[in-house]
Amino acid sequence: MFMLKQPGSFAQEIKKSRFVAWAGPVETEEEARAFIAAHADPTASHNCHAWKIGPKVRFSDDGEVGGTAGKPILQVIEGNELDRVVVLVTRWFGGMLLGSGGLVRAYGGTAGQCLKLIEKGPIVESARFSVACDFQDMAVLKARLLPVPDLRLEDEAFTDQGAVLDFIMPRHALPPVLDLIRDLTRGRAVVKV
Repeated sequence: MFMLKQPGSFAQEIKKSRFVAWAGPVETEEEARAFIAAHADPTASHNCHAWKIGPKVRFSDDGEVGGTAGKPILQVIEGNELDRVVVLVTRWFGGMLLGSGGLVRAYGGTAGQCLKLIEKGPIVESARFSVACDFQDMAVLKARLLPVPDLRLEDEAFTDQGAVLDFIMPRHALPPVLDLIRDLTRGRAVVKV
């Protein structure tokens, strides 16, 4: 699966109707709704959209013939193997009817052209974990863990016995880091993933 690296747009005219697509990366339903609200034009004839965040999908035809706008946009998202994405296609009616097939091609095609222009990257699942350690292990853990590629120290808190270090990193790289923590602290550190 892939995700968009940044938002983008694409506009075209089809039989005197103007279509503008906006697409962007989102992590939550709230972000998807906010993106749609920010880009929808209340003066347009239709603001049709679709979004996919993991197993959750939504789409809307916004008054177009049922199944001719939102679903084709969603099919383009899924056909491009995208996740965590929202696409809004706005139409200003130009006076010529497109028919059901024409609407499907117009909405799906506009969404597809928009997505084609935006840089994509693979989705890398992250893992968050905390390490509770005593003061004597904290310095060596930080010295050995912070140089690990793609590992970030998110927070550190101090207790009477030592520290709690919160990290984030790609999930696929987690097992050897957990082994390293166990080895460096001789099993004294408590790790919660």
